[in-house]
Amino acid sequence: MQSEGATHKVRDISLAPEGLRKIEWAESRMPVMMALRKKFAATQPLKGHRIAGCLHVTKETAVLIRTLIAAGADLAWSGCNPLSTQDDVAAQLAAEGVPMFAWRGLDREEFYWCIRKTIELDPDLTLDDGADLIFTFHKEYADRCHRITGGTEETTTGVHRLRAMAAAGALKYPVIAVNDAETKWDFDNVYGTGQSSIDGILRSTAVLLAGKVFVVAGYGHCGKGCAMRARGLGARVIVTEVDAIAALKANLDGFEVARMDQAARMGDIFITATGMKDVIVDRHFQSMKDGAIVCNTGHYDCEINIEQLEGYKVSKREIRANNEEYVTPDGRKIFILAQGRLVNLAAAEGHPSEVMDMSFANQFLSMIRLANEGKTMTPMVYDIPESQDQEIAGLKLGTMGIELDVLTAEQIRYRDEYSAGT
Repeated sequence: MQSEGATHKVRDISLAPEGLRKIEWAESRMPVMMALRKKFAATQPLKGHRIAGCLHVTKETAVLIRTLIAAGADLAWSGCNPLSTQDDVAAQLAAEGVPMFAWRGLDREEFYWCIRKTIELDPDLTLDDGADLIFTFHKEYADRCHRITGGTEETTTGVHRLRAMAAAGALKYPVIAVNDAETKWDFDNVYGTGQSSIDGILRSTAVLLAGKVFVVAGYGHCGKGCAMRARGLGARVIVTEVDAIAALKANLDGFEVARMDQAARMGDIFITATGMKDVIVDRHFQSMKDGAIVCNTGHYDCEINIEQLEGYKVSKREIRANNEEYVTPDGRKIFILAQGRLVNLAAAEGHPSEVMDMSFANQFLSMIRLANEGKTMTPMVYDIPESQDQEIAGLKLGTMGIELDVLTAEQIRYRDEYSAGT
């Protein structure tokens, strides 16, 4: 069932009341965003700007959308992953008049149809998670890229690809790497991904983590968060890595480090967090224990090569929501969660509102920066200014009732003095 109107296509518009309750809950947990909404509703710095957004449609995203609108923006929105849209939230936003093109369970053709519908807004700003909107613009609407003032990118995978585009001279408008803000990757990626990925695993399996061997592929910020939370629940954690420094960090943080070929034989639960394709492939499936649980928390679903497992299985069935059982020729059962898509959003609700408060504050302030400065910026990938990071961190601490010490004038002189010795 789908509800379709002149300005939206969602699963079921009658789900809106439930979505409204979720959005109101998120607003109660996102004080930085609410403070920014109040501040900029008066000046409306985004008035006259049109934003095409392609980002997970969650209750937290709804807070961002409402704040962008309060600041004067016109916008249209699509989801950035086929399984991450919360249909009740999408319904409420559509009921509020937001051009919303998103529902859970999109196929590939529908996914890109939704993106193209947002482009019909003729935007001058883009807001992306995974860069599919930016890629679509460059591939299919290259003649219109000069009308884009700038864009933002939310996630690690998208930033990596956009930096590659820029290095090749293929990026046609400036993009701010929101993901690389310290108040994003050191909080959203670590604490958000760690908690929400475990949440997705537990919702789709209800297994006990204590005593399990929990294999984390990749020890970047997301993998670090998953390893930390799994250990906190009593799991024995093994990390696999291709980067020597990351592997060394994992080891000194107290985790075992092994190659995936070794870990595949030992693991009870596997989660990929690398941004790389083919992290778990057929030879790993063939050596896994009976009952192994496999999932991914990276943006794209290519980290686990499910196509190879499909060719290897003798049967497959859905055991419970977001949990599919594959039976191998030798009778072992391997369980794939959320079809290999990001388990924290496809099998749970994504990051807690409190941590998205900072990530989306960066998105919001970056949109304002682009509206003001984008036409003077060259087509490359830009970092968030440190001053913005500090501002957001300070706002967050203030909402938590936490105060900081302040350097005295004498301390500042000491800090800046270069001639003093022992």
